[in-house]
Amino acid sequence: MTVTDEQAQWFAETFRSLCDNVELAVLGKRHVVELAFTAMISEGHLLLEDVPGTGKTSLARAMAQTVRGTSTRIQFTPDLLPGDVTGITVFDQKKGKFEFHAGPVFANVVLADEINRASPKTQSALLEVMEEGQVTVDGVTRAAGTPFMVVATQNSVEQAGTYSLPEAQLDRFILRTSLGYPDHASTLRILEAGRPQRVVVDPLVELKTIIAMTELAREVHTSPLVLDYIARIVDATRNATQVRLGSSMRGAMALARTARVWALGHDRTFVTPDDVKSLADAVLAHRLILDPEAEFDGVTATAVIAQILLDTPPPSHKDLE
Repeated sequence: MTVTDEQAQWFAETFRSLCDNVELAVLGKRHVVELAFTAMISEGHLLLEDVPGTGKTSLARAMAQTVRGTSTRIQFTPDLLPGDVTGITVFDQKKGKFEFHAGPVFANVVLADEINRASPKTQSALLEVMEEGQVTVDGVTRAAGTPFMVVATQNSVEQAGTYSLPEAQLDRFILRTSLGYPDHASTLRILEAGRPQRVVVDPLVELKTIIAMTELAREVHTSPLVLDYIARIVDATRNATQVRLGSSMRGAMALARTARVWALGHDRTFVTPDDVKSLADAVLAHRLILDPEAEFDGVTATAVIAQILLDTPPPSHKDLE
């Protein structure tokens, strides 16, 4: 099925409305909000890595409120157990049988707050549900919400009492971004309004709208030349001298999926190389493991991706016509 101009217009208008609604709670962060909804519509998960007090929790909560879905919040702590996330099976003496008590992971939007404060064992409780949208407890598999999205936050500065996320879990986040501090104009607006920390936004769409947007995004035309461009970028991450481990195949697929959503969100029925460039850092940087010597020299994954984009020629518009 080919996406029509009318469908693209509907998608773009809905996408803008979703972002406008969340911006009522998170001022001056349009690009980050667009990335967040791109992750949701791409059936992926979002990692927000930033210093405290920048609105990470507010963003996740506002997204759940906007799509009228169920939402839960898990405060990750060192003593949190896997069963506290997935749920446990308890024997009911009155009924004489075991009953499953669902954990907070059974929701449409799950806020995993300060995910790096939990032990690796507890962090791994999210691996199955993030990849397959289901949870297996005591040999019984149960489906999570549809749509399902994990929005995880972590403090990138404070390291005391934290556990670094393993590469397998980082790879399951389709996007990583950061909010940063508000600009001067947004700061003035916040101070003048005397805004409370928790801003409640009105529901805007039903969950079925997000599902319809996801299905439509799958049909966006992606030229073989654009797919080749994505493949060359991913190959370059594996061959870069500063990188010990490059992007996985999951990263390449994530870049293609998010580029389709990004194109539709900006009222286009096809993916352009600029769509790929706009998302490459958010999709790929957290999947790279740098060489220790490069890290010591101050090289960052973002800098590596930027250099790869400079060195990898995109297909010309003439070739795409």
